[in-house]
Amino acid sequence: MSTQTQQPVTIYMEANPNPNSLKFATNQMLVPEGDSFDYPSIEDTAQAPLAKILFEKEYVDRVFYMSNFVTVTKKPEYEWVEIQNEVKEVIKEFLESGKRVIELQPKDLFEQPNNSENAELEEQIKNILEEYIKPAVEQDGGAISFHSYDKDNQKVKVLLQGSCSGCPSSTITLKAGIENLLKRMLPNDVKEVEAEGV
Repeated sequence: MSTQTQQPVTIYMEANPNPNSLKFATNQMLVPEGDSFDYPSIEDTAQAPLAKILFEKEYVDRVFYMSNFVTVTKKPEYEWVEIQNEVKEVIKEFLESGKRVIELQPKDLFEQPNNSENAELEEQIKNILEEYIKPAVEQDGGAISFHSYDKDNQKVKVLLQGSCSGCPSSTITLKAGIENLLKRMLPNDVKEVEAEGV
């Protein structure tokens, strides 16, 4: 008779540029690599039991999952020093219960078959975001994904989630980082980058 032992849950907190968000990283994969889930309100949590439990705390404003972390955004009138340990404990207890953070199979709302005339250029943009931008954004508890490209205006739209939502630094990141990089790497195709979800 074999007994399956569950790995103890370890959670550590990481600050990020958004003073209202805190990244709670764990030693377990919460969602499949590359998938992310953003919950801006409790109404969106029907298939996300951990997010629903977190939203029951009056100080939680937004919940985001990716890979092995949960980013929680608090309401501005609360201080992290007062609530961070409680948030950490809620996440730890939930994970130790063995429940899944998502009850549905993940699907990326923005990844659809690309039949546009700009498919090759859009693929280049996605690759640049994936290689140069995504690791830094994820390090801060957020996520970035390609949304669309407007050839006429040479405008790229990206979706920013997690700690990027509502972050005072996100405009600087967008313009000084993402836009400058894309303009430098694709000078004849990109003039502007705009964000959804900020």
